[in-house]
Amino acid sequence: MKSPPLILRRISVALAGGAVWLALYLGLAPASRWLTFDVLRLEPGRPLSAAVEFFVFETPKVLLLLTLVVFAVGIVRSYFTPERTRRMLAGRREITGNVLAALLGVVTPFCSCSAVPLFIGFVTAGVPLGVTFSFLISAPMVNEIALVLLFGLFGWKVAALYLGTGLAIAFVAGWIIGRLKLERHVEGWVYATAAGADEAAEEGMNFASRVAAGREAVRDIVGRVWPFVVLGIAVGAGIHGYVPENFMASIMGRDAWWSVPLAVLIGVPMYSNAAGIIPVVQALLGKGAALGTVLAFMMSVIGLSLPEAIILRKVLKLPLLFVFFGVVALGIMVVGFLFNALL
Repeated sequence: MKSPPLILRRISVALAGGAVWLALYLGLAPASRWLTFDVLRLEPGRPLSAAVEFFVFETPKVLLLLTLVVFAVGIVRSYFTPERTRRMLAGRREITGNVLAALLGVVTPFCSCSAVPLFIGFVTAGVPLGVTFSFLISAPMVNEIALVLLFGLFGWKVAALYLGTGLAIAFVAGWIIGRLKLERHVEGWVYATAAGADEAAEEGMNFASRVAAGREAVRDIVGRVWPFVVLGIAVGAGIHGYVPENFMASIMGRDAWWSVPLAVLIGVPMYSNAAGIIPVVQALLGKGAALGTVLAFMMSVIGLSLPEAIILRKVLKLPLLFVFFGVVALGIMVVGFLFNALL
């Protein structure tokens, strides 16, 4: 049992860290204005000053939010290993499994880069094909980093829309794929692979170990994604400062019926993560783009990508790969049209 002084020290360190984080976060707006207009002496109202202020405000803001959520999620993720996730999904009724798989995708640490070993493990553990796809769709698309950043930048309504529609796409797409009975289009060697288990690293972890896992997640994830964050914010700053509102509204507004399919077609070939694409989303919305169109663009970038297709081709034959991408893309477009019509 830990001694009280040690516990108090850890609580004090946590509170001090939280206070520093909050002070930095609250000071971003005045600091960005001071740097833009007092230090750099840029003229207010000009495209360059608007772009610079956007960049110097959003870059530390997104990185602060990213650090906080990655640390918290790193602790949560220590409770979810691939083997534990497989055990939770195996043997479930299909509809129940689709719902549970979509929900688990939100909190588990898997993305398209881990699709092949996860797919093999799920199928060989007896998880139905449709349930497996519900998880593989939800895990990258309903990204917890995107969810927290959306909440911090746009408020709970937009974050809730993203969460609800992403889960709906994962559930419905997985259910449709399950109904189509496409197991014959999985590469034969997958079924011949035995499922493995590696739970040893997770067993016996105490809370201090989980906090260490959170710190390691910050070093690993933030260390890898910060260039995407800066690049995304730079693109967003350019849009914010230089792209006319009327132009953006004309190609991504609610009145252009073709804007949603075009947004999905543009988004699928792109490869970015949530932290990199959300500043672009923020700038597009600020310039008059419709919410449904922007959500469709963001979901297609995060949930579907050419690298993911290349990875999944190792375990899926082309007909099933096309069905997977087609069903998910159709679901994303439905979401885009729906929100453009209602909001």
